Amino acid sequence: MLNADETILLVEDDRVDIMTVQRALKKNEIGNPLRIARTGLEALSMLRGEDGFEKISPPPALILLDLNLPKMSGIEFLRELRDDPELKELRIIVLTSSNEPKDRAAAFEYDVDDYIVKPHSFAEFTRAMATILALWE
Repeated sequence: MLNADETILLVEDDRVDIMTVQRALKKNEIGNPLRIARTGLEALSMLRGEDGFEKISPPPALILLDLNLPKMSGIEFLRELRDDPELKELRIIVLTSSNEPKDRAAAFEYDVDDYIVKPHSFAEFTRAMATILALWE
């Protein structure tokens, strides 16, 4: 499991999905610091400490990434992240509504740790979050 002080970065633009992740973490008794970026560009700025954003330091232990983002898609974010020598080793789990095989294949081209399609019910979402966090036990 993540150490209690390790940060999770959620890259998600949908307010309801952000609240659902927050609730699921709480339900699973995960109190890790959660930083939220609404776009891939914002996430990169937070990771690098650019454009007026404070740098996440130490880097997040886990990034939860939606693929359907404004300004920069999740795949574009992955490409940029993996091209950055300081960020390329970060652990990433795609958490998205897209069940398209082409999206899954594209994500795994950038060495994501897992690809999870967002469940529709809160109970299923909570179980999915428990599964994600079990990867770190």
